[in-house]
Parts: sequence; C-alpha cells; structure tokens
Amino acid sequence: MSDTIRSESGIPAAKAVRIETLVDYAPGAVVSKTLVQRGKGTITLFAFDKGQGLSEHTAPFDAFVQVLDGEAEITIGGEAVPARAGETVLMPANVPHALDARTRFKMLLSMIRE
Repeated sequence: MSDTIRSESGIPAAKAVRIETLVDYAPGAVVSKTLVQRGKGTITLFAFDKGQGLSEHTAPFDAFVQVLDGEAEITIGGEAVPARAGETVLMPANVPHALDARTRFKMLLSMIRE
C-alpha cells in the first residue's frame, strides 16, 4: 500500500516517524527543514544549538511552537515564556516575538494562514 501513497511533504506518507530525528543539531547553528508548505500554512522543524536563536520579528498569522527537545526562552510581546520538551506555545499574529535556545533545542513550528 505505501508504494501507492505519495507524500507531497518532507515526511514519508503512511508511515510513523519520530519527527525530532528528521533534523540534526549543528555546532553554532540553527538548522531547519520544511516538512509541509501549502497556501494555508507551513510546518517547519528546527534544531538550535545552545545559545542560538531568532531575533525579534512579527508574523501576520498565529504560530504554534511544539517543543520536542531541550529548553528555550520565547519572548512574546516583551514577556519571557520559558518552554521545554513536551510543551506548546502559541505566538499570536502581529505580536513581536524572539527565541533563545537555553540548551540544544528542537521545535516544530506550525503557521496557519487565514
């Protein structure tokens, strides 16, 4: 059956996968892999080395962070939000946000457009 099911994303179709294994850490870097990119949204997997991050920016739509490994501090609208493996954080549309990896850190970022 899996031979006939095609995937249009960065993950295999009709197969269970450990999502955090699809991207590796790199020393002093942020690594990302887009798993799904559609007109209505994207799902991107990130791996941050300790001390790496994303500078403050905004997005015109909500973004959901699912922490897969490690710990980060996400600043949303000037408020620090600590997040660790197993937790989810909503970053609301049009609110400035930034991210700092406190340890090596992996997250799945889902952005839904209206």
